[in-house]
Amino acid sequence: MRNQSPMPPIPLELNATTLLITFAAVFLICFMKGAFGGGFAIVGIPLLSLVMDPVTAGGMLAPLFVAMDLFSLRYWKPSTWSNPDLRLLVPGLVAGIAVGYGFFRLLDHRAIAIAMAAVTLLFVGLWLKSGGEVSVRPRSSPKAVVAGVTSGITTMVAHSGGPPLAIYLLPLGLSKQMYAGTTSMFFTVGNILKAAPWLLIARPTGNVLTLTLIGLLAIPSGVWLGWKLQSRLNQQQMYRACYGLLVVSALKLLWDGVGGYIK
Repeated sequence: MRNQSPMPPIPLELNATTLLITFAAVFLICFMKGAFGGGFAIVGIPLLSLVMDPVTAGGMLAPLFVAMDLFSLRYWKPSTWSNPDLRLLVPGLVAGIAVGYGFFRLLDHRAIAIAMAAVTLLFVGLWLKSGGEVSVRPRSSPKAVVAGVTSGITTMVAHSGGPPLAIYLLPLGLSKQMYAGTTSMFFTVGNILKAAPWLLIARPTGNVLTLTLIGLLAIPSGVWLGWKLQSRLNQQQMYRACYGLLVVSALKLLWDGVGGYIK
């Protein structure tokens, strides 16, 4: 089914509610990046949907994601990156972003959201069935390529590239620092690459640009507090938190996908 073109951005009124909700949403996304390296930005997007449409939110977040990622690298240094996995994942990410941008107005975003939600919930269900323990499985080049491409497409069309990457990385049993660092570097590359396409789709102007500048203020404290939380979690707690966030992400995707067909 051909997806309908996204709604044109609607004018935003700058008031206390819009300012507070935007700041809170950006802060929550930054917190997730500090704690888990990125990939769970989707948990903050429902807040933005209260004050702006998805396309406007995407254009506003595009430059903010880059700023968040660059600031996060202060904590997730090269020693926390799993370079063998990044070498497998990043080429697929680049291809996925290109595909996502090329078919942005043709892809059925609702169907993609529902399919990604179903796969994510199945993955978490299998993890729970196995006892909910941190497992260690060998890396797989084909799985990495699929994860990279899928993450590239979903991060481009819906800022939801976290689940495909987590589905690949979590079973590897990486240390909590390496998991977060690898995720952070992966999305640093992805967000830099998708910033220009998103700005072509929905360039922030007027009040949206003002909100973007205000969102910058949330980055240092949000990332730092997330990083402090991560440092207090042990390995098992970190992984359980990631699986829990996958469920939240999947339910959000399912809500968006099904809700899109009902409207």
